[in-house]
Amino acid sequence: MQRTRIKICGITRPEDAEAAVKAGADAIGLVFYPPSPRAVTLEQAATAVADVPAFVTVTALFVNPSVEEVQRVLDSVRIDLIQFHGDEDDDFCRQFKRPYIKAIRVRQASDVVASCVRFPDALALLLDSYKPGVPGGTGETFDWSLVPDTLPKPIILAGGLDPENVATAIEQVRPFAVDISGGVEASKGIKDHGKIKAFMNEVYRVDQHTRTEN
Repeated sequence: MQRTRIKICGITRPEDAEAAVKAGADAIGLVFYPPSPRAVTLEQAATAVADVPAFVTVTALFVNPSVEEVQRVLDSVRIDLIQFHGDEDDDFCRQFKRPYIKAIRVRQASDVVASCVRFPDALALLLDSYKPGVPGGTGETFDWSLVPDTLPKPIILAGGLDPENVATAIEQVRPFAVDISGGVEASKGIKDHGKIKAFMNEVYRVDQHTRTEN
């Protein structure tokens, strides 16, 4: 059994990035979507990830950006992976010559299966809750039974996760990774370092339990 990877998204401050790294996060996320309460400027982003060490993936999240907007971020901030959260197609996503993942707002199981075909170059699909007019960050879970048991791409589970429900989510979906933002916050855009540790510990606990069972 492989361990479940963990991404802490919505990082806005260097101290929160440091807390995520020290707790063992595999990736951190920077939101470049101005309507989001967790959005960062280029300067904030560069400062937040200045001391993030090697082997922690810095991810840039965009929602229906222009080519120029994406390129400006790539030219100004250390970005290892791009996360597209809007209506972008595969051609748009792969033009930046950078690894990318695609977020899918799940309404039915066929959404997930079809997206594996529609985004052949995506390294993984991030599954989030569907809410009309909201591209993500709803803080709400979706029906995890809609996730097919076998898919040709790794799955990153997001949407309403927190230290209390992540174990159940992992046991049911068995995703490659989990992605959390609001569930480890003291307020929007400000992380609670205790909640980060609690979340990480729950993921480690359920992974260990799963290995023991198998």
